[in-house]
Amino acid sequence: MSIATLRDENEQLKALLAQTQAALSEHQGALAASEEARRRLEVILGELRRERFGAKSEKLRPDQYHLPLEDVEIAQGILDAAQERAEAVIKGRSRSVPDQGSHRKRGCLPAHLPRVERIIEPASTHCPCGCGAMTKIGEDVSKRLDVIPAQWRVLVTRRPKYICRHCSGPVVQAHAPEHVVLGGLPTEAAVAHVIVSKFGDHTRFHRQAEIYARQGIRLDRTTLGNWSGRACFHLWLLRTLPAMRCL
Repeated sequence: MSIATLRDENEQLKALLAQTQAALSEHQGALAASEEARRRLEVILGELRRERFGAKSEKLRPDQYHLPLEDVEIAQGILDAAQERAEAVIKGRSRSVPDQGSHRKRGCLPAHLPRVERIIEPASTHCPCGCGAMTKIGEDVSKRLDVIPAQWRVLVTRRPKYICRHCSGPVVQAHAPEHVVLGGLPTEAAVAHVIVSKFGDHTRFHRQAEIYARQGIRLDRTTLGNWSGRACFHLWLLRTLPAMRCL
């Protein structure tokens, strides 16, 4: 065996050792996370006992149970990811190639969601032996849940003006549409989004302002509240006017 071959094998063994050590360190971190998860579970059990047997002033609100449970679920996700990574390194598989038996809790994707397909072709579909183009015999299909984040946009409305060049007729122009916020920035869709986030998703105005600021949109809490109040007024009119007509 030549020296060059031994040198190459030595480099490969070093790379494999580095990957194994990295996987073991990730696994140790996951074990620490699982230990933290176990500690959180003990805290939950203690809180449940206090809720059942403790004094009334010590009892918890129902929404407080979600916080420790979410921490446990995050820790479990860290443990699963580290275990999958370690198994991939040990078995010599690429991280991007999933184990066909590792799909858990995938659920059933709703049929009403739009399907966007992408095809990933090999680098070359010609036979390496020089026989020509290869023939497709099948394909592997995977379905994953994707999302397009909410994106704000600017709606530009133009109302052209027309006049007759042959007579002194009036200028013709479409009427300006009515808006919830007269002369304001938001469209009705934007106001509806703010209201649903406030009353449907329980996202307070100052939280919404922080979310919108990440896209460079500066809206303070007072402005969002004013928009919502105007919308509530118009909704109240829509609800009461039919009853007033019946009087």
